[in-house]
Amino acid sequence: MPRQRRDATDVGGGRRRGAADRTTSRSLRMPVPALSQQQRRAASDKSAAVRRARAEVKDSLKHARLSLAEALASESEVIRKMPVRTLLAALPGIGKIRAQRILGDLEISPSRRVQGLGARQRERLLARFMPPL
Repeated sequence: MPRQRRDATDVGGGRRRGAADRTTSRSLRMPVPALSQQQRRAASDKSAAVRRARAEVKDSLKHARLSLAEALASESEVIRKMPVRTLLAALPGIGKIRAQRILGDLEISPSRRVQGLGARQRERLLARFMPPL
């Protein structure tokens, strides 16, 4: 008896889906607004200023001119928008790996920013880094 060929309408015998059939994240993205040269320049200058300010904060933490408690209590927009892991990694004797480990131990998400820390998370962080009396 000859084998029957299945076509795409047969149950279970549909054609394979290719990449073109799948919805990609590209199709869901918003278009980037067209910016004038002046707007691009202003955005570039603003981002450079924020990067410089972040570098100053990290340098202050590294050289103990700023404590972790002061950084966490700060109202500075630059500090509030920094990831906690970046602040921890800037502390003397703490690097990226140790900062990740500490965040894991304290059950704080590695992507958490300073402004998103809860009161208990702040307390646990400060308790971890405060010298014993």
